[in-house]
Amino acid sequence: QVQLVESGGVLVQAGGSLRLSCVASGSLFRIKAMGWYRQAPGKQRELVATITSGGSTNYADSVKGRFTISRDNAENRVYLQMVSLKPEDTAVYYCNVDFQWLGNYWGQGTQVTVPS
Repeated sequence: QVQLVESGGVLVQAGGSLRLSCVASGSLFRIKAMGWYRQAPGKQRELVATITSGGSTNYADSVKGRFTISRDNAENRVYLQMVSLKPEDTAVYYCNVDFQWLGNYWGQGTQVTVPS
């Protein structure tokens, strides 16, 4: 079965850096795109960054210049490098993978906490 495993979320001080990773396994179908979303308490889940199979990326305005998404196609892995973290970045971060034929799958989420 399809499984997305995320790692890297911790408590970090404002101005610090983190790298999140997510690996997808259990599917024979190609991956069309991968991305990261986040949800803060009491707020809607929002897009953070996505990357297509061709390498095209897009970012939320709030993270442009601070976060970088990348992928390793051979390993079906996606990364989110985060720098200059702010308290408003505090959220559960979810990995998303868009499989051809199967559709979208979500990871379990990993908590990123940036105290004020």
